Amino acid sequence: MFRRLAVLSIAGMAFSLAMGGAEAGKMVDFKSGSETISGYLSTPDGSGGKPGLVVIQEWWGINDFVKAKADEFAKKGYVAFAPDLYRGKVAKDPDVAHQLMRGMPEDRAMRDLQAAVAYLKSRPDVDGSRIGSIGWCMGGGYSLALAVAEPLAGSVIYYGRLVTDPAKIASLKTPLLGNFGGKDQGIPADTVKDFESKAKAAGKSVDFKVYPDAGHGFASTLEVRPGDAKDADARADAFLEKMLKRK
Repeated sequence: MFRRLAVLSIAGMAFSLAMGGAEAGKMVDFKSGSETISGYLSTPDGSGGKPGLVVIQEWWGINDFVKAKADEFAKKGYVAFAPDLYRGKVAKDPDVAHQLMRGMPEDRAMRDLQAAVAYLKSRPDVDGSRIGSIGWCMGGGYSLALAVAEPLAGSVIYYGRLVTDPAKIASLKTPLLGNFGGKDQGIPADTVKDFESKAKAAGKSVDFKVYPDAGHGFASTLEVRPGDAKDADARADAFLEKMLKRK
C-alpha cells in the first residue's frame, strides 16, 4: 500500500512545504502516562470556553501542513492541538515516514491521543463537552480509533484506515464524517461503503463521501483535484461547526 502511495506522499510533502511560513501556534509540553511529550497548540482570540480539536498528523509527523491546519482551525474558533506522536521526528522522505509510522507503537499513539483529549479538557479556555478530532491518512485512521475510544462531540476522517470488527463498530462513541477517494488503492471504496452501512445498521451517526475520481491524499497533496479537496474541506468545516460549536 505504502509504495503505491509514495508519489502522492511526495506531493503531500511539497504541499506541506508550500504552506510553510509564520506559525500562529507554539509547541507545548503535556503528560502522556509517565512521559512528558509535546504538541503543537494554536488558540483563537477571545475568552470563554471554546471547542477543542485534536489535529492528528499524517505519517510525516508534525510538519508544516499539520501546523498550518491547526492554525486554520484556531482562526475558525477552535483550540487546536496536534500531539507529536513521533517525539520530535519529522520525515521528508516516504521511506523514512514509513519507518517512523511502522516503528510507532499503536498503544502508545492511542495513549498520546487520549492524553491530548485530557489536556484540552484541562484548559480553562476549552469547553470539555465540545472536543473533536480530525486526521488525514494515518491520522484519519487514528481519528476513527479515538472516536471509538472516547465519547467525542465529532470526528473527521480523511482517507484513514477503517476498522472491520463489528464489535468495534458497535462500540463507536462519536459521530463521524469521512472523505475518501474512489481511486484510493489502499482504502477501496467498497470497504468505505461497507463500514458506513454496518455502522448505520448499528445505529451510529456516520456520513461518508467517496469522490469517484480522487486518489489517496487528495485533500492534502498537490494532486490536481482542487474541487474535490474544497468540497471535502467544506464538509468537514460544516460538520465540526454543527457538532462542536452547538450550545
